Amino acid sequence: MGTVTIGVSIAVPEPYGSLLQQLRTGFGDAAAHGIPTHVTLLPPTEVDGSALPAVEAHLTEVAAAGRSFPMRLSGTGTFRPLSPVVFVRVDEGAEACTWLQKQVRDASGPVPRELQFPYHPHVTIAHGIDEESMDRAFEELADYRAEWSCTGFALYEQGPDGVWRKLREYPFGSPVVPPQGGHVRGTISSH
Repeated sequence: MGTVTIGVSIAVPEPYGSLLQQLRTGFGDAAAHGIPTHVTLLPPTEVDGSALPAVEAHLTEVAAAGRSFPMRLSGTGTFRPLSPVVFVRVDEGAEACTWLQKQVRDASGPVPRELQFPYHPHVTIAHGIDEESMDRAFEELADYRAEWSCTGFALYEQGPDGVWRKLREYPFGSPVVPPQGGHVRGTISSH
């Protein structure tokens, strides 16, 4: 079957997602047209195609243990000079995103993955473009705000054309806070 490149992310819903994708394209980020606006939980990862059923089963378990949480984007940030990225900050929901990505990448699961940099939830609005355009993205979205209730995440596959396509959505299994205390696999602690 060969290898496939997958990613797991929280989609930024409409109308925010399309607007940010259009702005990213407008800043000169040529890859933006093929990348739905998102908060990454698992960065691009190559897996054997035959492992997809195990990945899907694992993500189903992670989602079943999760619960909806508020997401708020607010203002901009950058990873420069370490990485040529300008982003919109995750102002609320960062702890839940951090918990989720740890569960997705758990060493006991089918996609254990070490990260190149410490995890920092964000929405990329410029990547690998000239410095002037990066500065413009940083300044133009400095006052950007968006809010929604995150109700799940999705699995994506990158096609040979470089475009990311959604394979499946994973809605959270519980609208209420799971019981706390002791070691309960797959819970998000209340904030």
